[in-house]
Amino acid sequence: MIQINPTNNQPIFEQIISQIKMLVLKGYLKPGDGLPSVRKLALKLSVTPGTVAKAYSELERQNVIVTIRGKGAYIAEKCDHKPSETQLKRGFLAFRGVCMDLIYMGIQREELEEQLEDIYSNIVR
Repeated sequence: MIQINPTNNQPIFEQIISQIKMLVLKGYLKPGDGLPSVRKLALKLSVTPGTVAKAYSELERQNVIVTIRGKGAYIAEKCDHKPSETQLKRGFLAFRGVCMDLIYMGIQREELEEQLEDIYSNIVR
């Protein structure tokens, strides 16, 4: 289910994180579902185990997965966790930066709105 694009500027561990999050959002991975071991996923993706471990560590920090020592990594139970004010500010600041870059390139408001709607509807179905 996870595919790495080596020509992508995004680091490999971030590609893994993004794809696992997308699989959860789309419902392909559900709470309690197991993930491949670090070694198995590293072999499958032809990356170092450290890369996968870094992705899993970050996913655990973000409460997307839980790791049970000796058992493996699992998709975390959904919780009604609200992001902190700091997390919201950081996210919207990054979003603002991307929007500013797009506006600078000449993208019009209507196109930004269309793209945002398309992105949102493709993630949350």
